[in-house]
Amino acid sequence: MTQDINTLPYKVAVLCYLYDQEGRLLLLKRCKAPNANKYSPIGGKLEARIGESPHACAIREIHEEAGIQLGVNEVRLSGVLSETAYEGETHWLIFLYEVTRPIHPSEIAAMEMDEGTLEWIEVDEVNDLDIPDTDRTIIWSLVQKHRGGFFTVHIDFSVEPFTWTVQEEWIAKDV
Repeated sequence: MTQDINTLPYKVAVLCYLYDQEGRLLLLKRCKAPNANKYSPIGGKLEARIGESPHACAIREIHEEAGIQLGVNEVRLSGVLSETAYEGETHWLIFLYEVTRPIHPSEIAAMEMDEGTLEWIEVDEVNDLDIPDTDRTIIWSLVQKHRGGFFTVHIDFSVEPFTWTVQEEWIAKDV
């Protein structure tokens, strides 16, 4: 049952993109909802009750899920994703962060956790994985295109078929 769009809750989250020296991407094969059994970047909901910033949330989520402690200057905002009426249940504002240095696999505390299993994936193999539909059709190509740059995208799920618009972008010259 779909709620009235005007009464949907608004949630704020982060997704974090970590690469190793070889350019592989660290993904989590999730064992819990949302997106159970699918691959996604490290991430999670912002702790609004304590006034957590998106930047602090990214650093916290990377530490919680990979055991990597990063300084504030080692993550940078690379994108903003807004979603209207996702699955008819929630509006989302998702901040995308990329780590500014290669992660050495030995920095990861454990590859398995209660959220799922972390895996290093070759960038050109990501679309061959079981990833969420919006990642496959919209987000992943934008992340790749704007690595080292920035973009904002809005996805409207209140219409069938859903629509999406890149609202701002700049592409880094040297990545």
